[in-house]
Amino acid sequence: MAGIEELLKVTRQHNASDLHLVSGSAPYLRLAGDMVRLNYKSVSPEVCQALVYGILTDRQRESFEENWELDFSYPVRDVGRFRVNVFMQRAGLAAVFRLIPDEVPTMEELGLPEQIVDLVDVSEGLILVTGPTGSGKSTTLASIIHNINETRRAHVITIEDPIEFVHQNRQCLINQREVSSHTHSFSNALRAALREDPDIILVGEMRDLETISLAITAAETGHLVFATLHTNSAIKAVDRIIDVFPDGQQAQIRTMLSESMRGVIAQALLPRADGKGRVAAAEVLVNVPAVANLIREGKAYQIPSAMQTGRAQGMLTFDTSINELVRTGVVTPEEGRTFLARRAAGSKRG
Repeated sequence: MAGIEELLKVTRQHNASDLHLVSGSAPYLRLAGDMVRLNYKSVSPEVCQALVYGILTDRQRESFEENWELDFSYPVRDVGRFRVNVFMQRAGLAAVFRLIPDEVPTMEELGLPEQIVDLVDVSEGLILVTGPTGSGKSTTLASIIHNINETRRAHVITIEDPIEFVHQNRQCLINQREVSSHTHSFSNALRAALREDPDIILVGEMRDLETISLAITAAETGHLVFATLHTNSAIKAVDRIIDVFPDGQQAQIRTMLSESMRGVIAQALLPRADGKGRVAAAEVLVNVPAVANLIREGKAYQIPSAMQTGRAQGMLTFDTSINELVRTGVVTPEEGRTFLARRAAGSKRG
């Protein structure tokens, strides 16, 4: 069986986004969104564990054996950096290695719509980036931080699990902190960040009530806060934040969110028509006064209507984004129709 580094070289050579190493199976790559089996023998549980344990520190191994999940970053000389998740499944240990681009892509290189560029050009408030796992949230946020680093003089603190893109200080001073390596939790790091003179805070993931509450407080007190959630749309991101809190606190949180949130970016990845990877389709919700009133009054279900008519205010719907990608030939009409049909079906269920 090939070693980890050889498999990661193969991942890079195929321009794949992920390598899946699973006990009882041959390795798989994710190529342009599809799972592709590599021409290797199945990996026994013993070999899989030996391969993965061979790249773990003693501390990481102890953490994995206590929690049965582990996130970390792993650099390979002349290959690149990988975000790694190790977990247990029915046949034994498994791991997913996601390739992180060598250079932080610019917003222009990612083809992010102008609505996103305009939304993030603020000095304070909360901006959410949401989407399912593997939808490019981390890459979008990295490109936003990169743009800020090139254009502003600010102190940026990122709290990540794990650190993916490495930012060099340019116009900004950037401190990147990794959960488990540099801090015990997102909430601990966020609470400390408020005493570390930041202008901008990036929260890699808002997983619990305490972290969400601290992020809103940071935004209310004059900081620009970027954070991610796992929802399929902007409106569901708003609902998710409010629903985390007990019923007795939700009215207060709706008011706080209506005042501090600047907007939500929801995104998904679609295969490119030229076969060269995937491209992001996006939805942008801007917290204009009408939207803020709907959030405050508990009428978030009416936000989609406001988005449909709010293009002049910087709003963007998935329908508009997909239609533009199809019109310019970036995405095939078939892929566009499939995505919108799947999304419509999901909306009816939800």
